[in-house]
Amino acid sequence: MTTEATLPSTSASPTARQLWTRTRGIVAAAVLLLVAAVVIATIRSDARHGTLDPRSADPRGSRAVAELLADRGVDTRVVTTLDEARAAAAPDTTLLVTAPDLLTRRQQTWLRSSTAGTGGRTLLVAPGSWSVERLAPGVTADPATSLDSELAPDCTLPAAQRAGTADLGGVRYTTTHLHADECYPSERLATLLRIPDPTEGGDTVVLGAPDILYNDHLDEQGNASLALQLLGSRPHLVWYLPSLSDTSAADADDERSFFDLLPSGWLWGTLQLFIAAALAALWRARRLGPLVPENLPVAIRASETVEGRARLYRKSNARDRAAAALRSTTRTRLAPLVGVPVTQAHTPEALLPALSAHLHDHGDGQALHTLLFGPPPSDDAALISLADQLDALEREVRRP
Repeated sequence: MTTEATLPSTSASPTARQLWTRTRGIVAAAVLLLVAAVVIATIRSDARHGTLDPRSADPRGSRAVAELLADRGVDTRVVTTLDEARAAAAPDTTLLVTAPDLLTRRQQTWLRSSTAGTGGRTLLVAPGSWSVERLAPGVTADPATSLDSELAPDCTLPAAQRAGTADLGGVRYTTTHLHADECYPSERLATLLRIPDPTEGGDTVVLGAPDILYNDHLDEQGNASLALQLLGSRPHLVWYLPSLSDTSAADADDERSFFDLLPSGWLWGTLQLFIAAALAALWRARRLGPLVPENLPVAIRASETVEGRARLYRKSNARDRAAAALRSTTRTRLAPLVGVPVTQAHTPEALLPALSAHLHDHGDGQALHTLLFGPPPSDDAALISLADQLDALEREVRRP
């Protein structure tokens, strides 16, 4: 019966246990990141359910303000299509657009043409630069959003003066309209604009943030007063919740790019992360002083080092590097034996004549040149043969 010997494991061939020990920290971190991403996505999806919906009692819903309006005789009707919103425009109606940025360019143009000159009120909730310039011509959104939440009116609009401090902030606006009411400024830019229509008596109101309409913010500051005055100026309120499933949004020539769909905060955040990564790279790359040699904590046998380098050479098929290392080491050892300085050991013109003179019975200079300075071997067998010939040459030179 024959037995098969098992080769011992070396430093160049780690075991499965060693691989698991080295990588388990990375695997655990990746799993934690994945779980955290799923949890955050779930929480955010729950938080977005019913946002600004007058039928929702969620913290981000608007059922509370709808019920307060009903107590004051204002009826609220929810619509989800552009056709319904356009048909509802009338002098006795307030049209609330909860997500103007979801509308396509053509939808925004149609909505503006339907509401302009009707004598009613159009209230836009936090429109960005994508939509505000079409829905409220003459108004521009500032790219930097306000971080303030509790702002004072600082304007002559009666509704704002009666409400007092309110939770606004968010998007900030500038306008070219001379008679516009610019209220709740943050760093000198308004977060609430009212642009009157002098011909028909209607107006357009632009809110920088939806906080005054949320259920969980309605009882704070003057939010309830401001919301009721802005939405209750007419007996009818049409609450427009734009939907991506609206057939009027199907326009092949009106597609937005990926960057248009990203909120401005994400773009600024990405830029900040890029700058932070660049600074971290510079910090980690800087030199703290000259290199300091340190002794190895343990002694490593020369055979293990040789075996490890040999495995690396073989794995990468680096026969040229292996042959160059063998020849260089042999030339370095032979040079002192034949009276050639080590600094000239790798110069054929200096080493080969001295070596030929030392080997009285070895007159083939071309063979020595090929052996010590020749091309790399073509296969592993040639590499082994080269190593044997170099050993034989060194033994012959050392022989007295």
